[in-house]
Amino acid sequence: MTYRICFVCLGNICRSPMAEVVMRQQLHDAGLEGRIEVRSAGTGDWHVGERADPRTVEALGRHGYDGSQHRARQFVRDMFDDSDLVVAMDGNNLAALSRVAPPGRADDVVLLRSFDPDADGTDVPDPYYGGPDGFDEALAMVESSCRGMLGWLQDEILATS
Repeated sequence: MTYRICFVCLGNICRSPMAEVVMRQQLHDAGLEGRIEVRSAGTGDWHVGERADPRTVEALGRHGYDGSQHRARQFVRDMFDDSDLVVAMDGNNLAALSRVAPPGRADDVVLLRSFDPDADGTDVPDPYYGGPDGFDEALAMVESSCRGMLGWLQDEILATS
């Protein structure tokens, strides 16, 4: 059985595409891409169908990732049916997702930084209104958190399946 993860931020053009691309690469490197699927979405609909923010693609590229194929989508309640875990980039998105979660699924919504034992906060800050440095900082948080999530997936999910 494939374990399915959906990363969620506000518009699905900055942080959640970063997490999708980074986690997909980490799963590939660990030889797990067939066992775990990742995708991303946004709680808002402003950017549906658009590519990732150019600054996101540039930051990913500077670190060896390819974000050029991303197209934004909106997270809708039915996406819970296709996700085992929904991973929010910040507390506001966590609250929005928890409000629309079907009965019994609120515990399947978590913060990405909860997987990073060295995190100095709970949120991956939204870099959209800032400069390029904010995108690199967000990417560093995403990479560290995804490494922690990969360990958790190997220990908690794959070990029991």
